[in-house]
Amino acid sequence: MLTDSDFYFFQEGTHTRLPNVLGAHLMEGGAQFGVWAPNAKSIAVVGDFNGWNKDANRLASTGRAGLWEGFVPHAYHGAKYQFYVESAKNDYKAWKADPLGIFQDTPPATTSILWSLEYDWQDSDWMASRRGANSLEAPMSIYEVHLGSWKRVAKEGGRSLTYAELADQLVPYVKEMGFTQRLAGRRLDGDQARGEQSRSANLHL
Repeated sequence: MLTDSDFYFFQEGTHTRLPNVLGAHLMEGGAQFGVWAPNAKSIAVVGDFNGWNKDANRLASTGRAGLWEGFVPHAYHGAKYQFYVESAKNDYKAWKADPLGIFQDTPPATTSILWSLEYDWQDSDWMASRRGANSLEAPMSIYEVHLGSWKRVAKEGGRSLTYAELADQLVPYVKEMGFTQRLAGRRLDGDQARGEQSRSANLHL
C-alpha cells in the first residue's frame, strides 16, 4: 500500500524504491498492484487468474500523483498479466505490460509474469571464501560474454539459452577454462538488441 511518504518522494522525484511499492507484489491470498498512469480514466489488472476479464479487477485511483493501486485476490506465482488502460482522452484503450514488473514474457509476447523473488541461497562456502578471491593480491582473468549469443539451440530455431541453461553450461565452461571472473552482457533479442549497448554484470566464479 502506498504511504504518505511514497506520495511525497514520488512527487518530489526522489523516490528510490519504486519497485517496492509499484508493480506487482505477491502476498497471502493474492497480489498487490500499483502503477503510475496520470491520464487514465480506469485501469484493470487482467491475467490468467481472472480469465483475462477486464471488468473483474479494477484498480482504484489514489487521487494523488496519477497513481493507481489495488489488491487482486487469487493472483498467483507464475501467472501472466497485463494492465488494461482506458485513457481519459480520445477514448484510447490499450493492453500494457507492467513497467515495473520483475519478470516479462519473451518477445514478441508483451505480458508480464507474477514472480516471487524469495530464494533459498546455498552459497555460504562461497561467501566465506570470496574475500580472499577478490583481494587486490589475487590473480584475475576475465571472460567477457554476451549471454544472448554465446550459444544457441539449433533444434529450436536457434533460440538463445535461458538463464537456467546458461547457469548449467556457461559457469562450468568458464571455470574449466581457468577464468576467475565473468563479465556478462544481458540477453537481448530482436529489436531490443539493435542500437543498444548491453549492460554488464561482473561475476566472481
